[in-house]
Amino acid sequence: MQQHTYQTLLDVSKRVNWRIDDIIGGDKKLDFSKPFLPETFSRTEALAFLSDRERLTLNHIRAHGYLAMFGLVEECILPFVNMAIEHDEGEPHRIPALQQFAEEEVKHMELFRRFRREFADGFGSECGFIGPPEAVRDAFLAHHPMAVAIATLGIEWMSQAHYVESVRDDGDLDPQFKSLLKHHWQEESQHARMDALLLQELARHATPDVVERAIDEYFEIGAFLDGGLKGLAQLDLESFERATGRTLTADHREEFLAVQFQALRWTFLGSAMRNKNFLAALGELGGNARARVEEASAMFC
Repeated sequence: MQQHTYQTLLDVSKRVNWRIDDIIGGDKKLDFSKPFLPETFSRTEALAFLSDRERLTLNHIRAHGYLAMFGLVEECILPFVNMAIEHDEGEPHRIPALQQFAEEEVKHMELFRRFRREFADGFGSECGFIGPPEAVRDAFLAHHPMAVAIATLGIEWMSQAHYVESVRDDGDLDPQFKSLLKHHWQEESQHARMDALLLQELARHATPDVVERAIDEYFEIGAFLDGGLKGLAQLDLESFERATGRTLTADHREEFLAVQFQALRWTFLGSAMRNKNFLAALGELGGNARARVEEASAMFC
């Protein structure tokens, strides 16, 4: 496997850098006649009481939450990267590479805000989302730096796999939504590898007890996010009823929440915890870090 350095990652980042105006706005519009998310993540087919049109509506609601969640997570990652910039590790390309990383995260947050505005204009009704962002960010960053680094790395590798394995070759999806995910993936590819370098830096100074504590706190971050996903499933149900004008029966509501909550858990937690690159990085920490995460992943599938 190729060994990446801050210098090589910075060089790649400069080559693939794109502007928001080049990929959204003007004649580059979302096509609401097509699904935005693969069924792998939306899991609408499991809800037999929905019509095809209602499944498409739910797919769009889930896609709205998908990019909104990445925007929220990047609000947490940005201050972590900025804190890493403050520590000079003596590598001349490290700070410029991390500064590029931070600038791209700011750009991605603006891209997702632009998407949500365009989505609102085209979808026709309001879609709720969890927050406020400041509270989520503070809860995320309250943990040990290594736990934050582990959680960040899982999220970055997760987003890579989502595009490559589920989105890129799905010809049924809206090309504009795929374009947003493609451009996000192009830059996040470098971010995942820089996160891996940051985790390696922390691991060099960590005892086995510190690694164990970091995994404990990684699970705490996961539990916090899991609670947010449960709230998001409820908000998606409300958004669905508002958009369709249909009030589901109590039994159908219960089924909707169960299926969609588990779909969200897989999308944002399980698919990260089972990502081969993420697990390989955990294996390099030593001890039973990898085994603990693999074992815990079963509940999120």
